[in-house]
Amino acid sequence: MQAHRKRHSLLRASLVFAGGAWSVLAAAADSPATVDTLAMSNRLLLTGGVSQVEGSAGGGLTPWAVVGGYGTRDEIGANAFYTHINLPDYRLDDAGVLVGLYDRVEISFAKQHFDTEQVGAALGLGNGFAFGQNIFGVKLRLFGDAVLDQDSWLPQVSVGVQHKKNDQDAVLKFIGARSDEGNDYYVTATKIFLGESILANATLRFTKANQIGILGFGGDKSDAYKAEWEGSLAYLLSRQWAIGAEYRQKPDNLGIARENDWYDAFVAWAPTKNVSLTLAWVDLGNIVIKNNQRGLYSSIQIGF
Repeated sequence: MQAHRKRHSLLRASLVFAGGAWSVLAAAADSPATVDTLAMSNRLLLTGGVSQVEGSAGGGLTPWAVVGGYGTRDEIGANAFYTHINLPDYRLDDAGVLVGLYDRVEISFAKQHFDTEQVGAALGLGNGFAFGQNIFGVKLRLFGDAVLDQDSWLPQVSVGVQHKKNDQDAVLKFIGARSDEGNDYYVTATKIFLGESILANATLRFTKANQIGILGFGGDKSDAYKAEWEGSLAYLLSRQWAIGAEYRQKPDNLGIARENDWYDAFVAWAPTKNVSLTLAWVDLGNIVIKNNQRGLYSSIQIGF
């Protein structure tokens, strides 16, 4: 009976969040597919999604426990992405790649370009002054399988580190940041409910980063690691469309730049097997001297 229920769930057009953000299993009703055959396939039908803003596999704002790429336990997969966030007073361009090794280890790189536009001139930095940041990430799956463990409440659990290096050391020191580089450490748990087409994720991050590192690490208010919560919830509307929301708690280390938590609400679309597009409304709160930084997040990911 359990095997029958598991097969029925997999034969539905069910949302499977894997390989970076979300994938869809849309096997035909008369297909003989089972958990074992799906687990051994080197590609999932209509796979696509978004990479997290720091390059790791997950939602737009927070990493998930899944390992990025299309590879199974015997294969290597990869993704490439580009993300643009357009805010009232700032602009973020973000591009990167990741490699998933045997559904166990993920290695990622992201390059961020944060344009201060006219705010830079108001701060005496010059119109269009930009902060750049390189982020190297490693994620390790510890236990669980977010896709296949449908008979258990146990989530997939992974740990990761993101090493961040900013290119504006002098400016960061001037505003009170303690360093231009730092590490974020996190543990994340992801559970997928295939029958309900729902994904739930929770992440605990240990960080000193100011605005995810764009304004450096540590500050005049605090230079200690803080534990911050992040979460994602998503739902499949159809074979190609998903909606969801995310929340990311933030530290507040700089006296000159109050920092707020982040939120988003997104819709994701997989037009083909290898490409996904995501649009989101994001609320990033206060950034330096500007409040109400709400705007459009757009991302494209290509999977190999």
